[in-house]
Amino acid sequence: MQKTSQSYTIRTFSYGSLASQEGDLYLPQVLRPPIVCLLHGGFWRMPYGRDELSSIAKDLVTRGYAVWNIEYRRLGAPGGGWPGTLQDVASAIDHLATLVVDGIELDLNRVIVAGHSAGGHLALWSAVRNIPGNIFSSVRVHPIAAAGLAPITNLARAFELNVGKGAVNEFIGGSPSQYPDRYTAASPIEMLPIGVRQLIIHGDRDEALPIDLSRSYAAAAQSSGDCIEFVELQDAGHNGLLRSK
Repeated sequence: MQKTSQSYTIRTFSYGSLASQEGDLYLPQVLRPPIVCLLHGGFWRMPYGRDELSSIAKDLVTRGYAVWNIEYRRLGAPGGGWPGTLQDVASAIDHLATLVVDGIELDLNRVIVAGHSAGGHLALWSAVRNIPGNIFSSVRVHPIAAAGLAPITNLARAFELNVGKGAVNEFIGGSPSQYPDRYTAASPIEMLPIGVRQLIIHGDRDEALPIDLSRSYAAAAQSSGDCIEFVELQDAGHNGLLRSK
């Protein structure tokens, strides 16, 4: 499917055989543009989808970025959660290399991953793609930076706080005591240093995810040697970060 506006086109591509394994590629009228991979939130659950980030995608493409707005298997659908959701995110990002081989001009040396809430978790995770068994040893696309908007940066702590009413337990498949290896592999704070530049933005009135998670993560990332910028937005709630200016 292709949609065309005055300054950009939108094309939907599948990166797998399942319905959720697809994304919308926003292409500006720019030669070999840098790419922003967008990952939506919703505590990894159905029915939340990539349409939540469509306004941000449109804003970015008008600034000259190609935007890969990714869908993935979510909780509530077969294969959602550990490890299917992570596998989808990795496959979707690597699919950019296939699109280039197929003739779409993109700059794979300038790829950024960004996401909101659970999507912020996935964005930070995807910079390393840590998972037992090293099933992502043949990484084709290497992001140079990651951005999290109110991201879930510490899965064990989020489990303790019961964020999303049990969302972390559902996503991982159990508690930190049951699956310590999964929490270590999938939690950004356990993966530090990530080794890419990072931007974390969090509202000080976030009602869904305490800002202290981002504060602690930013401090830990800086201590690990990572290059990170942390921005606290005054009087901003959880979903207010989705509004593009």
